Amino acid sequence: MTPDEIDDLALRARDGDRDALELLLGAVRQRALNICRGVLPYSGDSEDACQEALLNIATRIGSWNGRGRFTTWMHVVALNSARTTYRRLKNQAVPTDFEAGGHDRADPRTTSVIAGTRLDLLEAMETIEREHPQCVEPLLLRDVYGLPYDDIAEHLDIPLGTVKAQIHHGRKLARPLLRGDA
Repeated sequence: MTPDEIDDLALRARDGDRDALELLLGAVRQRALNICRGVLPYSGDSEDACQEALLNIATRIGSWNGRGRFTTWMHVVALNSARTTYRRLKNQAVPTDFEAGGHDRADPRTTSVIAGTRLDLLEAMETIEREHPQCVEPLLLRDVYGLPYDDIAEHLDIPLGTVKAQIHHGRKLARPLLRGDA
């Protein structure tokens, strides 16, 4: 489907058309799953996060203001669902011998081209979020998912210059964390 067709479905779904909502969820499911896969290394975890994202889209579609692309709004919903799933899994995790240094090599299941490992990236974002929460979402949307600055500004409803400043500041904070300097 084209972005215009998705926006049209989303507008109809937001206005209460149940058939449009079903079509919309089907149209964006793979995109939401890909976003979740970009954050979570295991397919079961990313599937769970995708289901949460689709549920959030269905129940909160009324909060989409219709000014920007629906896919930009959906992107943020899916990203937040993946991050929530990561936090939940992290809180439930039991340390393994791998985490205690029992292995000499990186675990290939968690290795990624993004900043060394996805888990390192998520840990860095968690650290930054504690003191600079305004930087995390714009940074992830731009540097991990490649959304244009103007789409991010429109979605977050903040000036373009502020978005660029927050991303720049977030990058400065993330670099030492991802290099292991911090």
